[in-house]
Amino acid sequence: MTDTQTPQVTDATSWRLIRAADRHMWNDEAIDSRQSFPATGSFDLAANAHGMLLVHNDDIVDAGAGFDTHQHRDAEIVTWVVEGALHHRDSQGSEGVLTPGVVQRMSAGSGIRHSERNASTRAENQRLRVVQMWIAPEYSGGTPSYAEADVNEALADGELVTIVSGLDRDASGQALTIGNSYVALHAARLLPDRPVALPPAPFGHLFVVSGTVTVSGLPSHETPDDHLTLGEGDALRTAGAAALTVTADAPAEILFWEMHTSFGAAHA
Repeated sequence: MTDTQTPQVTDATSWRLIRAADRHMWNDEAIDSRQSFPATGSFDLAANAHGMLLVHNDDIVDAGAGFDTHQHRDAEIVTWVVEGALHHRDSQGSEGVLTPGVVQRMSAGSGIRHSERNASTRAENQRLRVVQMWIAPEYSGGTPSYAEADVNEALADGELVTIVSGLDRDASGQALTIGNSYVALHAARLLPDRPVALPPAPFGHLFVVSGTVTVSGLPSHETPDDHLTLGEGDALRTAGAAALTVTADAPAEILFWEMHTSFGAAHA
């Protein structure tokens, strides 16, 4: 979103389920990218967006492989490692290794160059699984910046934790900031029979990182029951401020984007 765009919301409650097997797939032998929104190739990211979410890739990267130095501009990029370790280096001087439970936010702003690679050597042969998400910035041409935080301890009790946010209500909390005041990212490592409530939002994106979950509170006119079962890699896009509850019978991990504006009508 740029400073010339007008926020749009919706009063209608609806949803769209993207099963893991139905995602856009891209592979270059060393990288297997499963994309909830088509991102690799000549795609209009804004046209395919839901809320402010442009890209949501679930990537498997072979040991020693990755993305060589490349440029980004005007994107808020959030990275979540699921398995293995990711080595990051950028033109602002930031460098480090991300592991599961460490969230990273890189604001590309007016322009930043970076590389991302599986930190494992070929001899170690440890694969990397990483979820990368792009949010449109509220204003274009900002100052590039980088931040990361270890949220493992906060996630240990099974509660929903806000890990990245631009919302005013979270300004005094522990969440990483992001250059869009209409969005927040929440994570949970669900414990059996310990439900979590997703915050109501005009636009939501729930992604199952691992395990199986049940989502309750969906509008009854769109499903025979008021709930859906989601497995690893499934994504649920919602439009309307429905209050949803997520439960699991066994340990599971979820990511949920709460978004209060959109490029246009929700793709749900």
